[in-house]
Amino acid sequence: MPQLTESLEEVRAERDFYGSLLELAAEEDPKRLVDEALRLVLGRSEAARAYLRLGNEEIGFATHAGFDDSELAEVRAALSTTIINETLSRGQTVETVSALSDERFREAASVRANRIEAALCVPVGTPPVGVIYLQGHAAGQRFPEQARLWAERFGRQLAPVARRLVVASTSSGSDPTAAARAKLRGTEQLIGRSPALAKLLDLAATVAGLEIPLLLTGPTGTGKTELARVIALSSKRRMGPFVALNCAAIPTDLLESELFGSFPGAHSTATKRVLGKVELARGGTLFLDEIGELPVGAQAKLLQLLQDGSYWPLGADKIQKAEVRLIAATNVPLQRLVEAGRFRADLFFRLEVMKLEVPPLTARRSDVPLLAERFLAEATAQHGLGQLELSFSARHALMVTEWPGNIRELGNAILRAAIRVHSAGERIVEPWHLFPDQPMKSEREWMPWHFVTRAFQKRFLQESLEANQGNVAETARRLGIARSHCYELVKDFGLKT
Repeated sequence: MPQLTESLEEVRAERDFYGSLLELAAEEDPKRLVDEALRLVLGRSEAARAYLRLGNEEIGFATHAGFDDSELAEVRAALSTTIINETLSRGQTVETVSALSDERFREAASVRANRIEAALCVPVGTPPVGVIYLQGHAAGQRFPEQARLWAERFGRQLAPVARRLVVASTSSGSDPTAAARAKLRGTEQLIGRSPALAKLLDLAATVAGLEIPLLLTGPTGTGKTELARVIALSSKRRMGPFVALNCAAIPTDLLESELFGSFPGAHSTATKRVLGKVELARGGTLFLDEIGELPVGAQAKLLQLLQDGSYWPLGADKIQKAEVRLIAATNVPLQRLVEAGRFRADLFFRLEVMKLEVPPLTARRSDVPLLAERFLAEATAQHGLGQLELSFSARHALMVTEWPGNIRELGNAILRAAIRVHSAGERIVEPWHLFPDQPMKSEREWMPWHFVTRAFQKRFLQESLEANQGNVAETARRLGIARSHCYELVKDFGLKT
């Protein structure tokens, strides 16, 4: 009889739990729904604290319960990022009675710093779009089995809402770059709405109209040329030419002539007057990319141009006046080249009057899906690949991937993926189209397993639909899943019914 009473109590508790979830389903604001649902899970699980993260720390949505009025940054500092990353990488629930004594986690700095004991972390969706993290049992014990089951079921039910929240956070909402874009021209090629990009554009809008040299710094492939063009189009010299020269692309012995021009007889191949880039940019903007590759002789002439606006073409018998605004760019710290004796210190100080640092993609991850969508649209239009779409999993994979080549590398990856999808006769770009051979690491360790399981699910669902003549309702009944969930899978996999 006591066992029967206990079973009835469990049934009533489960009934009340799902009844409460059904009541929350009427909530129109998905963020509020998730916030209230997490509080419900906190109470049912007897956890001391609960945290829910969708997407990653830079992109998506996060909420917490049981942390009083702590700021989100303080909440994150109190959690075990190791346990959260383990859940994301495996795509499975991770549970420990005491993280402090668990050999998997006891060496983690977050575990030691916060003295974390019982913890339970379950994935949201497959592949994981986020996690539900419970920490510290109210009675100082391990979490009961029922708490794990409730959290896992909640995670599965939350997945559709979670995907909408993450997508919404990257494709809609306020645009912090809007104010700066209104002051600039030609910003269509500067894709993104991240705070890092907004900060850069704000500074660009401030300096665009100033007649001073500019130095653009940042890793390769971040879009320094595009930014220089925007500044030129937004300056007082917008009606003049924009002339670009990559100092690393011209042989050293020809670079000085290419930049300043030459007269006949200046060197063995000089048979006629050649206008240099300084002259071609008259009345406009001269953009020198990879200026750290400029030879020492040319550095001296460029310094003179910046000092008094004059320069000597090769073989000239008199000085020429320049009428140009200079923007330089480098992906190598010029200070390091100065210390190595490869770059003049006086020229460095002249160029660094105003420096704009162009951020890498790691500092603007929320812009990655927007950039990817633009690249995909351009690739399909240019090469006639048909209408292709990025799946949610692909968007998530792109966001958590490191891109050492930044925007340029991302664009190349999208083009290759588009070709693979088109050649396979499909229309949805999945993670395996983006990373077919590349070994997975860090946050992407979960992908190979989920690539396989997702491919199996897609094939199995397709075969089931074919067996039922495309009848989704009958297919859902035979598979033992909700019809709405079956429709969602059909859409997500890009299947035809």
